[in-house]
Amino acid sequence: MRAGAHRPYDVIVAGGGAAGLMCAIRAGQRGRRVLVLEHADKVGKKILISGGGRCNFTNLGCRPDAFLSANPHFCKSALARYTQHDFITLVDKHRIAWHEKTLGQLFCDGSARQIVAMLLAESRAVGVEIALAHRITGVEKADRFVVDTDRGGFTADSFVLATGGLSIPKMGATGFAHDIARRFGLAVTETRPALVPLTMEVPELSGVSLPVAVRLGRESFREAMLFTHRGLSGPAILQISSYWRPGQRIVVDLLPDLDADAFLKERKQARPRAELRTVLSEVLPQRLAHHLATEGTMIGLRDRDLAALAGRLKAWAMLPTGTEGYAKAEVTAGGVDTDALSSRTMAAHKVPGLYVVGEAVDVTGWLGGYNFQWAWSSGWAAGEAIPKSQ
Repeated sequence: MRAGAHRPYDVIVAGGGAAGLMCAIRAGQRGRRVLVLEHADKVGKKILISGGGRCNFTNLGCRPDAFLSANPHFCKSALARYTQHDFITLVDKHRIAWHEKTLGQLFCDGSARQIVAMLLAESRAVGVEIALAHRITGVEKADRFVVDTDRGGFTADSFVLATGGLSIPKMGATGFAHDIARRFGLAVTETRPALVPLTMEVPELSGVSLPVAVRLGRESFREAMLFTHRGLSGPAILQISSYWRPGQRIVVDLLPDLDADAFLKERKQARPRAELRTVLSEVLPQRLAHHLATEGTMIGLRDRDLAALAGRLKAWAMLPTGTEGYAKAEVTAGGVDTDALSSRTMAAHKVPGLYVVGEAVDVTGWLGGYNFQWAWSSGWAAGEAIPKSQ
């Protein structure tokens, strides 16, 4: 449906992604006149590329401690009021087949396009208007919000910032939400790339992948790690990257399911003439084993040498030089300061009618469907709160 210029709405939602569409749907279900302004030529672009095109749309284990924020309690209300099970019910209503992969991650059996189609169907059912290819050029507020675009102006009593963060600029990501938030006096915390590969000087092992446990301070993740031409990637590294700051070392356990010291000493007894690299190849990818092994046979190695090697295998300390930046980051850490917002409604305390949802807020989830659930939950919370125009 084409939006009418200057037509008054109850709410204008800036951004047709996961959080914006969920907010629009919930507001529409409550009888609100809703307009979604999307600068791209289609909605849900990040949904479409997520999960290898199958959309990791939520996580069965979604819980508040899987989210980073300056205020770790902020996400609790929205996550409790619209849960992963509520979203699964919506997916089931639309007969979208799904499956669980590892660690509670849920994916479509078919395509991420099914999730976008579901959101569009729900939007149509409640009369949500979606204006594509509308770039917002200005937002002002007197009695109402006046939103100017390159294709006309619109007014509403409420305005929702749902344009996401800075990650994946090739998909159109910008700092728009943060800029508008600042213009209305809302603080924005430090932002940085999150769920992103780390850069560092590593051995030429590009393409080698293995299950590891990566630790940084009190945080630890057990998933796969991948050596790349530029450093390290894979789920375990993406997870720890959200916590990493420049100058910090990460510690990698290359054999999380094995007592390395006991294994090496047992092999010395059982296979004394075997090459060390051959023994390590039993439990590590061959290229990595050959890189780590010294020359010689097991019988030629002292027990203290084996103990030292075991220590390195269980706690390989690495010092990243940086990250691959927003171009490769799945999300943006940091964002609109939660102190400025209601955790129940996502409304700005000091700007009546202004709401901020999704990735634009200083709430960042783990890899594996958590950030989508935050989008659904925070969008629903705002949509549930938006009033009718006076």
